[in-house]
Amino acid sequence: MALQLGDTVPDFTQDSQLGPINLYDFGADSWVVLFSHPADYTPVCTTELGEVSRLRPEWEKRNVKTIALSVDSAESHNGWICDINETQNTTVDYPILADADKKVSDLYGMIHPNALNNLTVRSVFIIDPNKKLRLQITYPASTGRNFHEILRVIDSLQLTDNHSVATPVNWKDGDDCVVVPSISTEDARAKFAKGVTEIKPYLRMTPQPNK
Repeated sequence: MALQLGDTVPDFTQDSQLGPINLYDFGADSWVVLFSHPADYTPVCTTELGEVSRLRPEWEKRNVKTIALSVDSAESHNGWICDINETQNTTVDYPILADADKKVSDLYGMIHPNALNNLTVRSVFIIDPNKKLRLQITYPASTGRNFHEILRVIDSLQLTDNHSVATPVNWKDGDDCVVVPSISTEDARAKFAKGVTEIKPYLRMTPQPNK
């Protein structure tokens, strides 16, 4: 069955250019972003892997570890990483799984035969420290991912896990938040010291509570 939000993600051990990677051990108490690529030496993927590497301080600030995946070999990955580092002016220091047997691709539903035959599409999985799937996005092979959006979602998840708010359209860290419907306006005003603005009885806004 396809993975759904809130599911415990399946564990795996798979080779990478850094050696065997066990997902649960690698993730430990961190969040994990697992993202797949159709193949090595592909142009869009080259830009994506470079961007993820350049964003290392942002991942670390949020307690996030990154894992890429391609169906090619670890040896092929090493050669490709040299190109990525050269062309993207960075240093790829995170694992790229060598999923030649498609074990991980099959576990996570990364192969969509009507789109890419037997290659992986551009899937993204955000996994929390409890190994629960919190977000899944699938892009076509022709469209590069926006990893600033992935960071934005992680900001939202980490905020809303700890406070009784949701994040509205186009929200970014520091913006006002929506008070969740399960809290009355009266209780919200007692709970949120920065104030609550009632636009409609069901639509109440409050400044981001952890800022």
